[in-house]
Amino acid sequence: MSQNFPFDHFIETPKHNQNNCDSSALAAFISKNEPEQNIDELNLKIHQRLLAVIPEAKYNTYFNNSFTLTGINQNEILFNTKTAFIKSMIEEYYQSEIKEIVTQLVNPNVKIKISSEESSHSQNNAPSSLLDNIKLTNDQKSTSVNDVKFKFPTELNHTQEDKILKVESKYINHMYPSEKGLAIDPSKTFQNFLVGPSNNMAFATAMAVAKEPSTAKKPGRYPSLYVYSDSGLGKTHLLHAIANEIKEHSPTLIICLITARAFMQEMITAIQEKKLPDFQKKYSQKVDVLMIDDIHELKNKHATQNEFFHVFNELHNKGKQLIFTSDKLPKEIDGIAERVKTRLQWGLVIDIQKPDLETRMAILKKKAIELDLYLQDDMLSLIAYNIKNSIRELEGTLIKLSAYSDVMKVDIDIQMIKDLLMISEDDSFNKITLESITKATAQYFKIPIADLKSKSRIKEIAKARHIGMYLSHKLIQAKLQEIGAFYGGRDHSSVLHGIKKITDGLRGDSFLFKEISKIESLL
Repeated sequence: MSQNFPFDHFIETPKHNQNNCDSSALAAFISKNEPEQNIDELNLKIHQRLLAVIPEAKYNTYFNNSFTLTGINQNEILFNTKTAFIKSMIEEYYQSEIKEIVTQLVNPNVKIKISSEESSHSQNNAPSSLLDNIKLTNDQKSTSVNDVKFKFPTELNHTQEDKILKVESKYINHMYPSEKGLAIDPSKTFQNFLVGPSNNMAFATAMAVAKEPSTAKKPGRYPSLYVYSDSGLGKTHLLHAIANEIKEHSPTLIICLITARAFMQEMITAIQEKKLPDFQKKYSQKVDVLMIDDIHELKNKHATQNEFFHVFNELHNKGKQLIFTSDKLPKEIDGIAERVKTRLQWGLVIDIQKPDLETRMAILKKKAIELDLYLQDDMLSLIAYNIKNSIRELEGTLIKLSAYSDVMKVDIDIQMIKDLLMISEDDSFNKITLESITKATAQYFKIPIADLKSKSRIKEIAKARHIGMYLSHKLIQAKLQEIGAFYGGRDHSSVLHGIKKITDGLRGDSFLFKEISKIESLL
């Protein structure tokens, strides 16, 4: 293959010398005058590379101040971790990343050896019976989840850190799933996808595609579907749900579910191995349903976009089903060629909004059942009121609470949730009042509060007033008489009419839902 092949078109490559060192080069590295300085320099470079390929939250948990290069010799490169738990997590999940970095910086043949500070201590110093029975003292049960103090022998200090890390790792692995590719997840189905006003259109459309996918013999209703939303709102769940439904009802169709990053890497590998025609044949001739998650990851990868452009045309011309997800509209993705943007907009483009309060509560209750976690309604409400932007974060909070309760052997209470979410008394959701709802509504519509309370029947004012009534009933469960009195002395039937008008409107008016969501965010 030509040395002039433009790999930078496909993937961002760090500006460093990638020539692998032989053993003599490694020996030269070791034999410099200031070996400790060289070790520190190499350690810094390794961490810089790790941070570039591992999500920041995972890096901070497992590597930052916890993973250190301690030495190198002719055959081995030696690392040390703070605890045995960190060592086991790194060995299980990040060996390939470390191996690739060591190959680039040192030697492809050098062996990687990871130890922990605990390995030098005798395991007899920490009897299993003692470890199994560590409990918080009574005065510690309300301590911050992120700042727990334990009272037991010094030799168990790392064990207490491991307990906290076990809690954090469950949360982080949920919040930042692997990006190495996608396999169809049988657990993600339409049956366990919670539907609300924020996602009902996306759900219905995805279901229609799954029931009647486009094929060469019979065009479907939506041959090309593009779903976009902020991270953590259910796009990937819908992709898997579509794939599972098609597998069940159209088992002869060949489905390819892949991330944009994996698609790009597969292409690079095909070029390196001189198998690009096989790559092109696979996507243009063998695939019946192409599903690419996070298509925006192709930005600034112009050669990969060019290949994707031809794949899209081939499959579209043959009537095959195309489905894409992204975090924004096609026209809003910087670094994507105009012709690719045009193709992505050929089909149906639909969005998923942030979930409303009722949907957030339903998600929490469902996840709590899955985790066998009992939480009172006031606890669920506290979480739902304070986490508004991401379904993944809602579920992640319950996962963290469940792990903390299990590892620390303590019951979950309101104070623990407040500590976890860093909620102060001033942030309490109980602070939402009729006055604050009316103020937020008036602010959004740029209408004086006095007009909302007046007898005016001007369309814009009446709509804003009805939304204020709806939110008052929904968010703080205010009584109809109380709402009516607040809004200019109206009777309960007028309030009920206003609430019903907004409730009915939400069933088919996505713009109305967006307006209400924005007002809620002001609260």
